[in-house]
Amino acid sequence: MASGKKSREARRAAAAKPPPVQSKGGTRSRQASPKVLGAAAGLVILIVIGVVLGVVLTGGNKSSTPTDVPSVGSIEGGLPGSADVAALYKGIPQKNLVLGSAFAPVTMTEFIDLQCPICQEFETQVFPDIVQKYIRTKKVKVVVEPWAFIGNDSFRGQDLMLAAEKQSKAFNFEEVLYANQGTENTGWLTDDMLYNIAVSVPGMKIRPLFAERGSTFVKKDAAAIAADAKKMKVSGTPTLFVNRTGQKPVEVPLTSGQDETTLTQYLDKALSGT
Repeated sequence: MASGKKSREARRAAAAKPPPVQSKGGTRSRQASPKVLGAAAGLVILIVIGVVLGVVLTGGNKSSTPTDVPSVGSIEGGLPGSADVAALYKGIPQKNLVLGSAFAPVTMTEFIDLQCPICQEFETQVFPDIVQKYIRTKKVKVVVEPWAFIGNDSFRGQDLMLAAEKQSKAFNFEEVLYANQGTENTGWLTDDMLYNIAVSVPGMKIRPLFAERGSTFVKKDAAAIAADAKKMKVSGTPTLFVNRTGQKPVEVPLTSGQDETTLTQYLDKALSGT
């Protein structure tokens, strides 16, 4: 891979015009096939085995960061939408995979796949409003579960988002990715694209991020998310649950990735305690 400023600019130029997102029309979520769901049942066991083998064979790290990437991300020359994402989350606490005040009375849990086009609709068209109306005002906190089931790009994205979690920047990484999402299962989420996303997040430490993506921490986190999806009977993405503290989560029956009305009704009901 070429090094230097020209190489960085070439990667950014290539990413500035990502392949168009292909929506599934009126489908409320990207559904997992029965074959995929059957495979998911054994995913936890396979990942645990993979953790052991990964630690033995690789020492727990997987990193191939090119020499010419910045050491820390910034919005200067970032991918489209990166400045808006930075402004959206500025000042809102993030810890692990939780966004918002720890004392918020209502929790929204979202299962997403990073190459799901309907998730992209939700995250770019609905979620920013939720952030401003409910999260920034400390009414709601969000737990994100980046579930991977569509294909290889899903798992590649999941690995890096979980690595970004350790820097408390998982939501920023996710949102920049969705703003530049390519067509599912086309191999669009290459290392170059992942680097472009990462360096578009202000303060993201690039080398530690890529070193972490093959770690035991990331593999265990992925296994826990797969187990949560199975336990909560999640069959597609996006799938959202809402609950007031101490109460059982209730699934939000979204009709599409743009169904903000139904979501706000469920959030308001939980906030009112009814």
